[in-house]
Amino acid sequence: MTKINEVISFLDSIAPQSWQEGYDNAGLITGNPDWTVKGILVCLDSTENIIDEAIQTGCNMVIAHHPIIFSGLKKITGTHYVEKVIINAIKNDIAIFAIHTNLDNAFYHGVNTRFSEQLGLTDVNILAPKSETGHKNEAIGAGMYGWLPAPMATLDFFDYLKSKMSLHMIKHTALTKQTVSKIALCGGAGSFLTKAAIFVQADVFISSDFKYHEFFEANNQIIIVDIGHFESEKYTIDLLFGLLQNKFSTFAVRFTKHITNPVHYL
Repeated sequence: MTKINEVISFLDSIAPQSWQEGYDNAGLITGNPDWTVKGILVCLDSTENIIDEAIQTGCNMVIAHHPIIFSGLKKITGTHYVEKVIINAIKNDIAIFAIHTNLDNAFYHGVNTRFSEQLGLTDVNILAPKSETGHKNEAIGAGMYGWLPAPMATLDFFDYLKSKMSLHMIKHTALTKQTVSKIALCGGAGSFLTKAAIFVQADVFISSDFKYHEFFEANNQIIIVDIGHFESEKYTIDLLFGLLQNKFSTFAVRFTKHITNPVHYL
C-alpha cells in the first residue's frame, strides 16, 4: 500500500520543494502524509470542480501545479472559492499537493522541458540558471530556449505554434524578424525573463501574462508572444500524469476531465 509521503518523496526527487521561489507555497496543503493513497487526480488548479471530481472518482489525493493557498487564510467561512475548496477537501479526507515553481525550475521532467518538447525544440537550455553555493546550476532555473528543427517564416511559425499548443489566438509584438529559429519560452507568467531571452539572442519569447508596458520591452530586438497562462502550462498535466502512472501501479492515476482555465474568449 502506497502512502502519500511516498508519492511526495518521488515528486521531490524530480523537483525538490527547496527549488520553489520564496513567494510560493508548493507542497502538501491539506491531508496527512501517512494516509494510504486510494487514487490520484492530476490537474493544473485545485478548483471546486476538481475536488468534486476527486470525490466522485474515489481519489483521495489531488496533485495540482498551482497551490490553492498562496498566502495565509484569515478565515474559512466558505464565502470564497479557496475557502470552499479547503473545507470540501478536509471534510472528505482529500490531500491536496502542489508542485509549482519547483517544477517550473526543473530542467529534467520540468514544465518548460515539456513545453519545449511540444514545440519540437532541440538543444534546449535553461534560460536563467539558478546559482547554488555561488555557482550556476544548469539543471535548475527559469525558462528555457532552444532551436526549431528548421528556420520558419514568422507567420508560418505562428501557425505552427497555434497548432502545436492548440491555441485559438495569440498576442504578440511587432514582427521585427522575417524568419525565426531560436525560441525562448516560459510556462506561466514569464515577463521577468524578457531581458534574458534577448541576451541569448532568441528570435521569439513565448510566455504569458504580459502587462501593456511590458510588451515595449521587446525593444525591436525580439518578438514577444503571449499565449495565455493556462495555455502555456496545460501540458504540465500530461507531464505529471505520465510520471506518476509510470512509477505507481497500486492505485489509479487520473487525468482531470475539467478545464480549469478561468479565462474565456469570444
